[in-house]
Formats: sequence, C-alpha cells, structure tokens
Amino acid sequence: MQAHDQGDNLLPGGAAGTEADQADQRPSGKFGGLSGKLLWLTVVCIMLAEVLIFFPSVATMRLRWLDERLNAAAAAAIVIDGLQPVELPRALQKETLEATGTKAIVLRKEGTSRLLATTDMPTSVDEQYDLTDVPPVTAIRDALDTMIFGGNRLIRVYGPVQDTNTGVEVLMKDKHLRNAMLVYSRNVFLLSILISLFTATLVFFAINRILIRPIRKLTGSMQQFSSDPENPQNVFVGDGGRDELAVAGRHLTSMQLELQKTLKQQRNLAALGLAVSKINHDMRNILASAQLMSDRLVDVDDPMVKAFAPKLLRTIDRAVGYTTEVLSYGQASEAAPRRRRIRLHDLTQDVKDMLAIDAQSGIEFVGQVAPELEVDADSEQLFRVIHNLCRNAVQALSAPAIARGAEGAKRITVSAQRVGSVVSIIVDDTGPGMPQKARQNLFAAFRGSARSGGTGLGLVIARELVLAHGGTIALVEKPSVGTQFRIEIPDRPLSLDDYRGRALQEK
Repeated sequence: MQAHDQGDNLLPGGAAGTEADQADQRPSGKFGGLSGKLLWLTVVCIMLAEVLIFFPSVATMRLRWLDERLNAAAAAAIVIDGLQPVELPRALQKETLEATGTKAIVLRKEGTSRLLATTDMPTSVDEQYDLTDVPPVTAIRDALDTMIFGGNRLIRVYGPVQDTNTGVEVLMKDKHLRNAMLVYSRNVFLLSILISLFTATLVFFAINRILIRPIRKLTGSMQQFSSDPENPQNVFVGDGGRDELAVAGRHLTSMQLELQKTLKQQRNLAALGLAVSKINHDMRNILASAQLMSDRLVDVDDPMVKAFAPKLLRTIDRAVGYTTEVLSYGQASEAAPRRRRIRLHDLTQDVKDMLAIDAQSGIEFVGQVAPELEVDADSEQLFRVIHNLCRNAVQALSAPAIARGAEGAKRITVSAQRVGSVVSIIVDDTGPGMPQKARQNLFAAFRGSARSGGTGLGLVIARELVLAHGGTIALVEKPSVGTQFRIEIPDRPLSLDDYRGRALQEK
C-alpha cells in the first residue's frame, strides 16, 4: 500500500477534490503498493544473494567434474600399467579413452611419465590445470573462463591419485565440461527463482499482516478524518499494542482529538466574533451619545460633579476607543505602542478608580508605587494590562469563602521599582490562587480562565500588550496564598537625536 500526499486536496472540514484527486489518494492494490514493492525487493535480494553464492558453487562443481574424470582415468591407468610389458592394443586404447572422455592418459610414477593410451597426439594444448591445490579465487576465475570462452579448447589436467605419490595426466576437450557447467547453472537459476518466490511469498504475507494492514488502517483513518474532521466517528481507534505502529496510532488519535477541540474553538470564536461585532456596533453608538452628554457635565457648578467629571470622561473615551478597535481584532494585531514616559503612580490610581471597589466587599487596594517613578510605555495599553490583572484579583477575592478558603485580609497590592532601564511591576492579591488547570493553560484563550464561565482573554490580551513593549509577564510562585504576577518593561533604546535634545535641555 502506498500513501499519497493529501495536503492540497483535502482540507479540514472541506469537501474532497476532484474524482481524479480522490483516485490518486486511494491506496494501490496489494501488488502495486508497498507490499508489492516489498515482494519484488525480496525476490531481487534473494537473487543477488544466489548470484554471490553461484560463483563459488559453479567453481566447486567444475573442480568436482574434473576430479571425477581424473579418477576414472587413474583407475584405467593403473589397470593398463599392471599389464606391462604387454602393450595395450590400439582398439582397446580407443575404447578406454572414449570411456573416460579423454584424448590421452599419462601415468606419473616414481619420477617417470608413461603414455598409456592415446589416439592422435595433438601438437599444442590451449589450457592446463593442476588439481593438486587450487585457491578459491583461481577456481572461480577458471570456471568463468571455461563458461565464457570454452567449448572447443584442448585442456591438460593433472593431479595426484588419492593420497599416493602416483599422479595422472589427461588431455581432453572442454566441450562436455562447459555443457555440464551450463546445465548446472540453469538448474541453480531455476532453483534460485523458486526459493526466492517461496521466501518472498512468506515475507509478503508476514509483512502484509504485521506492517501493511496497520499502515493501511492508519491511512484510511486519516483520509476519512480529513473528509469530515468534526465527526467523532472518524477518530482513529487503535488496537492497544506496544509496537511502533501502535504508538503512532495512539499519537494519531490524540492529534485528531486535539484538532477536533481546536476546530470547535474556532467555530465558537467565529460565532463569538459575529455576536461581538453586532453588539459592538450598537454599543459604539450608545457610548458616543453618552460622550456627548457627559461633555456638558463640565459646565455644572457642583463640586462633586466637577471632581468626577474628568474621570467619567476618560472612562467613556477609553470605552469608545476599545469599541473602535474590537472590529479589527480578527484582522490585525494590537496597534503598536505609542510609548512615552508616564507616571506609574497616576496610572495605578486610575486603575483603582476604574475598579470602583465596593467598600462593603472588604477588599483593600494598596498602591505601593513611588510618585516619581516613570515607565516608558503606552499609557492606555499599560492601563489595560494592570486593569485586567486587578479585575481578575477582585473577582477572585469576591468569590464565596468556600471557594477562597480560610477568611483573611482581602488585599490587592500594586508595587513597582526600577532596576537600571527596566521597570518591574508586581500585582499581588491574597485570593485563593490559580487552580492547576488554569496554570497549565495560563495564556491560552478560553482555556486559561481561573473561574467557571471565564474566557481567559484578559491574560491573553495582557501578555500580547506586554510583549509589544518588549517586556515579559509571568506568574510568580509565592509561599502564601494568593496570586502574583510580575511585569517587566524595558525602556526604549535612546537614539542619538534624543540624547542630544536632552543634553541641550539640561544646559
């Protein structure tokens, strides 16, 4: 089976491509896919192994064939030698030579050589071989030489008779030797094919059962899931094994389940975005009207109205600004910070006023920021960061005593200090602390909320704004109960023009 790339043909939640694309994605047949390739690969590997074995075996066969001819000639030579001094008739010599398949037989004994039988003595010999001690490489070389160039050559072969000091030498044509070697090679070839096919078939069925079927199941599940990723029935169900494919199957199941959760969250976000857009459209009109009416409060002579009017106007201005930016949330990131040096003490006081903590709640807001401490930041964005963290603290401290734990001081503390070019801001509360699930998904939308029904967007927005300033925000472990966040915002690098401008002002 062969898996094909589906990246451009099937999209999550979308329809399949054309019929031709679907046909390309279907696994091939048994003998055309991965299993078929394994079958042919096994056959080729076994044939290659047989080729490597063939050369030594055909060389051994050739030596054995020559040794048999030499032994037959030696037996005849010993008989003829026992008839001395009677000379063997020519007719009997011819029959002996035909029976041994030779042209001449020479017996070597006690340092002398005697021609025992011959027909027409040739004048020259094409090749000669000593069978006394033949190295393997030489035997293979001679065997290949006989198979390729032999068939009509006269060869001289000699060697000892068993373990005696007597030797025998024969002259013969290599035609019968070459024919025997070709027949042997043909038999080895046919036997190799049968062995390779039989072995490959066993390997094919074994691999098909152990490897191909699980892969085919994984591929089928991926294809089915890609066509309808939101259907729970399309999630892969493994067999619970311990091998690599079973582990891959479990990871695939986990990935598909996680993808389904992500798709569900995206669908909820799309619906939420549509609802927010509709609400935001009407809310912006309402806030615009409230802004026009609140402008008239400045002309009222009441001292209390004059004290609260500026704060009310700033609050409505912020609300109008937020509603204007909501519609662009899904299209672009937050606007780049418009940084300037601001007094953190005044911004902290604005956060306190915006929270409007009820005196009966028993929650105390403590600002421990030096009046002269300045931070290089966008005032509106930094206000949103600190306000989101403090609002979460107010919600945690306002929870029932059972949820908060033992009764104690309800306090929110905002402190800050400058170390070099970095301002560190601490937002601390004495609430129940964040649950483990919220800690694991701290800055993840819709998963990092510490309370039931929360969205977790406050921390997501805070982190995005802090990162835009080149800073960091982190949850700090503390020995006592409660939650503590640390924000670190570095100053912008001072350009040369700004440095010269400040130097001139100081002069």
